[in-house]
Amino acid sequence: MTANPLSISDEEPDYLALNSRQLNVQIAQEEVYSFFVEIVKKLPPGDVLREFKGLFIDGLDSEHSDYIPGIYGIFLDDNEQELHNTLKRCCYIIINNWKTNRKDKYIQELVNLFVNDNLKTKTQNPAIVKICKTWIGNFVNSKDYQDLKLFVTKHDELSKGHWANRYSSYLLIDQSNNDKNSREQQEAARQLSKQIKDQFKFELAMYIARSQSAVSSKTRYTNPSILGDHTLRLIKAIVLKRGVFSHENIAHIFIKQTENQTLEEFKINLEKYLFFSVENPESVESLRQQFADSLSLWKTDYNQEIINKELFLRTCNRVIDCLTTENCKEPSLLFILLLTQGHALTLVIILLKIILICLNSRKHLESRIAHLIRFYEQYPEEECHGLINFIEIFNITFAIYAENVEYNLIKMEEDEQSSNSQLNLDAYRVFSQMKVDRQK
Repeated sequence: MTANPLSISDEEPDYLALNSRQLNVQIAQEEVYSFFVEIVKKLPPGDVLREFKGLFIDGLDSEHSDYIPGIYGIFLDDNEQELHNTLKRCCYIIINNWKTNRKDKYIQELVNLFVNDNLKTKTQNPAIVKICKTWIGNFVNSKDYQDLKLFVTKHDELSKGHWANRYSSYLLIDQSNNDKNSREQQEAARQLSKQIKDQFKFELAMYIARSQSAVSSKTRYTNPSILGDHTLRLIKAIVLKRGVFSHENIAHIFIKQTENQTLEEFKINLEKYLFFSVENPESVESLRQQFADSLSLWKTDYNQEIINKELFLRTCNRVIDCLTTENCKEPSLLFILLLTQGHALTLVIILLKIILICLNSRKHLESRIAHLIRFYEQYPEEECHGLINFIEIFNITFAIYAENVEYNLIKMEEDEQSSNSQLNLDAYRVFSQMKVDRQK
């Protein structure tokens, strides 16, 4: 009999079997995802939890030697990571629906399913069940599970735990920007991050109003920042920069003036723009020179290219990396020097000026802040004052420049020190007004 030329040789069936197993896993995953997409829309949360538990949790306390719990049979060929991916995506399919429909309390129950007593109890389970329990245990100890827990911690309880929890909005933005995460996780993270930011902006506006009123209760709205009494003076100092010579107006002028410039010209003018009118310019001159040198050496092969939207964005992102973290792990040298020399506000204003000329760099910036938080979270709070002070100032500054809050500084009394170069901020009051959200 003539051999079929399309037949697989004796040396290749392992590859065929591997591809077949991978295909089976993918098919099973899609069926599971479709199942939860359907039932989370139709069934009460309690029924959805029972279905989830039946598929992933029930049976992990079995002592039957021939029993394979739930869905685990398709993952037992060394596919632990695919099990984790499946667990994650199913959770976020459910979380997205429940967040939208304000069923947050059930999200806590979903996350708690993975830490019940049955999974922790050591029994005479057969080898297969032990493997499954080990995989669940590994999932609970993974970053994926820590990311899930961000969705069940109430915003007002974040400050009670690790100091990094106060800045979970940045960790969530980093999740939403990570293309390796499922679209459900990205969307859930984006929505929760926005919710936390909006709450901060609202609480800050209410705190400003209450703290300047002699008749209002100061305890009704607490200061959302940990900067204490310094918060109000910081806000006044920031709001003072608005008007004809505001950061927004200067940004518009810069954009117009740099049209059709080469990258080399753009880099020179960008450095001038970012350090224009910084406080105490002489104190940051050496840092400014380090920044200019670093930027000038970037993409020199493109120096004669006319700046376009893509190159504009890449340059702004490069500046952000230079000022925060260049490897997404450790803080950059400029970041360390600016903070250790007491220039946190200067750094924040420079970053703000970048975003004012390139709004599309905002997510990139917030991801870099998340990477800084991840680096510093290994240290106790008392060793991270520089970073924490920077983030607090950053939060306030960007809240002031948010589109749905308008802040104005009104002079309430004659400034007795008007002849002095030092402005008396106590003579002014800050007024905030919530506007219709134009971000659609």
